[in-house]
Amino acid sequence: MDSLSLLCTGALIAGGLYWFVCVLGPAEQKGKRATDLSGGSISAEKVRENYKDYWSFFRRPKEIETADKVPDFVDTFYNLVTDIYEWGWGQSFHFSPSIPGKSHGEATRLHEEMAVDLIEARAGDRILDVGCGVGGPMRAIAAHSRANVVGITINEYQVKRARLHNKKAGLDSLCEVVCGNFLQMPFPDSTFDGAYSIEATCHAPKLEEVYAEIFRVLKPGALYVSYEWVTTDKFRAEDPEHVEVIQGIERGDALPGLRSYADIAAAARKVGFVVVKERDLAKPPAQPWWSRLKMGRIAYWRNHIVVTVLAALGIAPKGTVDVHDMLFKTADYLTRGGDSGIFSPMHMILCRKPHPKEEAQA
Repeated sequence: MDSLSLLCTGALIAGGLYWFVCVLGPAEQKGKRATDLSGGSISAEKVRENYKDYWSFFRRPKEIETADKVPDFVDTFYNLVTDIYEWGWGQSFHFSPSIPGKSHGEATRLHEEMAVDLIEARAGDRILDVGCGVGGPMRAIAAHSRANVVGITINEYQVKRARLHNKKAGLDSLCEVVCGNFLQMPFPDSTFDGAYSIEATCHAPKLEEVYAEIFRVLKPGALYVSYEWVTTDKFRAEDPEHVEVIQGIERGDALPGLRSYADIAAAARKVGFVVVKERDLAKPPAQPWWSRLKMGRIAYWRNHIVVTVLAALGIAPKGTVDVHDMLFKTADYLTRGGDSGIFSPMHMILCRKPHPKEEAQA
């Protein structure tokens, strides 16, 4: 092979690698580049160590169930997965029903806008996003309603990412992000005109504890909507395959334990909420929310190759390969949960904080 052919071949390979990693980007959406993957607030040399610490929580299940251990557990998880989520999924860390004729991005936005429409948010209202992640829903909701949205997340790295995205989107005047524990929120009583949580309160060891905090910071008469991760009426605890799927979802998503759909309204009423509406948004006629996971299988394998190469070259932290592998396996459990109908990530409950007179009459 002459020097010109060798040069052309090298240029083609280099160009192909650049396109594969930097231009093609994530499995579903362009966003964070593969070459920028990190361990969040965890230094690169400690990512694998923290990944092992994360799995150690599951060897001590009683610790997962205690409120004082859960924040560290969840914070570690989101340090490990936030960049991979952004790279391979987008800025909204949740599912949504597929909508014929709509892209995944459009379906996600409509799912988010429905939440703020349910709580009847208006321009100028102060709304709380409980477990805001990097702020994808917050920005969609602020743009849609023109309400002032305050998000809270346990993870400092997500706070930085959310603020960066808010500024880039020109929505930093409407969107505020606070680092804190949603079981002990740093807000005065009766602060917010409404609140929502999108697939976030599943991280609470006891649902009534986070619901009680949300109840406390809402103004009387305010509405709160949540999309909850639950086992459905099709789940059978005596079925080994059902148990395997649910435990796989719990391990791969930092969950102290999935709740039954039947427990959600009871937890809300226990802390004082009036339940206005409740239904599983994943049930027909809704289209499968897990179709995106199925469609992305080839892309996930491609991304895993990218992550492995980048880790081998020292560009991505070594433990990133382990984290991506965990998420790939979790995607399979989620798909099986959706296919079998035993799991839903969007059991919707709409609640209202009663006025003092209503509480006295009750």
